[in-house]
Amino acid sequence: MKLPSNSVYASWLAVFRIYAGAFWLMHGIPKFTHGQDFMPPTGVMMDFVNNAIVHTSGWYQHFLTFAVLPHAVLFAELVRIGEVTTGTLLLLGAFTRAGGLLGMLLSLNYLSARGGLEHLSMWSSLDSAAFVLSFLNVALPTGRVLGVDAILAHFRATTPPAAPKEQAVFVDEPPMTGPTAPTA
Repeated sequence: MKLPSNSVYASWLAVFRIYAGAFWLMHGIPKFTHGQDFMPPTGVMMDFVNNAIVHTSGWYQHFLTFAVLPHAVLFAELVRIGEVTTGTLLLLGAFTRAGGLLGMLLSLNYLSARGGLEHLSMWSSLDSAAFVLSFLNVALPTGRVLGVDAILAHFRATTPPAAPKEQAVFVDEPPMTGPTAPTA
């Protein structure tokens, strides 16, 4: 049996990348369009954080209690900007590794908030699927087909390297080093 060509694999990677981007945008855009439902003090962000404080322990619970809770508006803003940025980067195929890394961090945060790093059963959740989709974009060059990364790679490949600078060489005199060298 003959394996598919590299372009077939690359095309499927682009499909996964575009799906991951759409996934993040579908979760991030409503946090802007219906901000009152998400943002503190009455939105689901506060419910999420308060629930996470109850279901976590250790350093992460401490972080939620003493960093996130007092600055809930800032962290809610970071969440929705992070999701939309991740989705946009992946959908456009622009800086896909950065977008994938941001998606991985968001997913790990959501898994941690639900106690997923302590309980293996949480790794079958939607957050873990988002982690895997985001990881694919970090591990593989998914933006090289149908993406801005392909254009950037093309420009890098066609731009000639800069010529090395010439150094002045004095043939008549040996280079002066050590204590006899003149100082400025």
